[in-house]
Amino acid sequence: MKIIGLTGGIASGKSTVTKYLRQQGYTVVDCDKIAWELAEPDCSIWQVYFARYGSKVINPDRSLNRQAVADIVFRDKKELDAINSLVHPLIKDEMMSQVKAAGDEGEKVIFLDVPLLFETSYDKLVDEKWLVYVSRDTQLRRLMSRNDFNHDEAVRRIDSQMSLEEKKKLSDVIINNNADRKRLRRQLDEKLEHLRIEGE
Repeated sequence: MKIIGLTGGIASGKSTVTKYLRQQGYTVVDCDKIAWELAEPDCSIWQVYFARYGSKVINPDRSLNRQAVADIVFRDKKELDAINSLVHPLIKDEMMSQVKAAGDEGEKVIFLDVPLLFETSYDKLVDEKWLVYVSRDTQLRRLMSRNDFNHDEAVRRIDSQMSLEEKKKLSDVIINNNADRKRLRRQLDEKLEHLRIEGE
């Protein structure tokens, strides 16, 4: 079984890549989806946020107020690092449980979709590291358009993560997503064909 870590940056197009991988029949274990599910009321991540921030991050229906959490952690790098150190072990345990289940079902290649692959040292868990890369200008423009952020907010979100240039140096495979989806799919088809040949 080969485990491939897929990463990128906010607004780099990683979701488009994972959607295409699933369409091609590959298993993609989604770190963000796991984090979302574990943040449901009374689940493990919800309990971490409630213990740390109290009722100010909890909605009247007991769901997590994700915007309130974002307002806290994305304005304070130390707080972001602290919360990540509490949350990521919980995500990692569930992620590896899903990987094991897929392997037990005979999957030969499994993708881990992990935005913070290097920052959380999840890269140590994978056999190969793939990066969905865009230039900073493209990333900034897409984020402002997609999330309706002003320039300063978009810069703050981008700068809260390791830069794509740094991730590029640490990655084995670079998927350039500065152009259109047709070119993106062509790159992916080439990489997946290489995987198929490698697995024969």
